[in-house]
Amino acid sequence: MRLYSGKVSAISAEVVRALLVSKDIEAERPKEVESDVTAVLNQYLADERDVNERAKDIIERTGKAQSDYQRVRKLVADEKSIKVGDEALDYLLDQVVEMLMHSGNVDEVYVADVELRRRMTPAFKKHMAVDDGLEAEVRAQLKHVREGTREWEVEYAKVLEQTKRKKGL
Repeated sequence: MRLYSGKVSAISAEVVRALLVSKDIEAERPKEVESDVTAVLNQYLADERDVNERAKDIIERTGKAQSDYQRVRKLVADEKSIKVGDEALDYLLDQVVEMLMHSGNVDEVYVADVELRRRMTPAFKKHMAVDDGLEAEVRAQLKHVREGTREWEVEYAKVLEQTKRKKGL
């Protein structure tokens, strides 16, 4: 699962709506709470971009193989104290819960952290699961190319970018 910048506002709106409807939080200005959630998600995206760039730089500088990218990326993320990949959802939920507890725009939180996480998870999963379908769609278009080759990497990146653009990601 992956967070896309094009899905940030939708996730923010759904999360806040779900929390307000279930009366888990109280807020006079829900749009401001949405803005707070959006800020948390955008900060994560900026941090993730930084991690990716630093990992690429390290791979380039040290001459390591591209196959080491994920391992290096995880090390850089750990150094920056963020989570990437499969751990990203839990990390994002923790960050949003923390923000809700300290935001001046949230008047009251009526439930425990665990309940907030449980209520927000479906919205995150719905919008972050786009990645799974995207991966399958790209792979289907590249059946003619042998995976693992340089040609595969180039074609995969190109088709992935076209597919994302087509879907507004």
